[in-house]
Amino acid sequence: MPTHITEASDPRLEDYVSLTDVALRRRAEPERGLYIAESEKVIRRALAAGHRPRSLLMAQRWLTDLADVVAEAEADGVPVFVGEHDVIERLTGFHLHRGALASMQRPVLPEVTSLIEDARRVMVLEDIVDHTNVGAIFRSAAALGVDAVLVTPRCADPLYRRSIRVSMGTVFQVPWTRVDPWPSGIGVLQRFGFTVAALALSADAVTLDELEADPPAKVALVLGAEGDGLGARTVAAADLTVRIPMAGGVDSLNVAAASAVAMWALRVRDR
Repeated sequence: MPTHITEASDPRLEDYVSLTDVALRRRAEPERGLYIAESEKVIRRALAAGHRPRSLLMAQRWLTDLADVVAEAEADGVPVFVGEHDVIERLTGFHLHRGALASMQRPVLPEVTSLIEDARRVMVLEDIVDHTNVGAIFRSAAALGVDAVLVTPRCADPLYRRSIRVSMGTVFQVPWTRVDPWPSGIGVLQRFGFTVAALALSADAVTLDELEADPPAKVALVLGAEGDGLGARTVAAADLTVRIPMAGGVDSLNVAAASAVAMWALRVRDR
């Protein structure tokens, strides 16, 4: 049976303490081996991807909507906690309008080589620090058939709560891992037959239209951090630089928007 909680200070709920963005930035969540899945859709997608729950926390009404998830969790010995909205809000630090949370065991990330060996379209996120942008990029990657996403050591965590929420749980659908060291990891992509295209404003850049007209069989598109863009060493090591043609006096798009435009243009059409 689910355990009803009445006190936000209950020590069994440590995973859920202070889930506000500010608090999470100060907390070594990845090192604790967990991430937080928020909402029924995200929890179901995490479970469908084979991720293991540590516990569930929800308001009373979600016991019905998530009855099958609750039953399976309890059968596996995973604790299920139920509380009033005010108790959950005091515990987490935000209003739980999506009704349910799950503390999930963080999966072991695969090796880069195993992830890209059969891929044709790969996205590389270099030092993108905004979790909303990371989540939006993953959602576009899932929708537009990207085979894998690589994130550099300083890139924001795709399993951060905001990233997961913005992606609508598609961070569990698109295979991803960290590429380290970087940018020397470009050489690994090239050895596996990828044409590495750096999305950047450069005098010698080809347009996305030109690349789309005759795309390489295997493309790894590298996207840079908000504001600063790609590092000079990354651009130098790439096989080519590509830019999205702009109008209206605009020089560039938000990185999430740019990723969607580029992924659409370079999508594999024989799938």
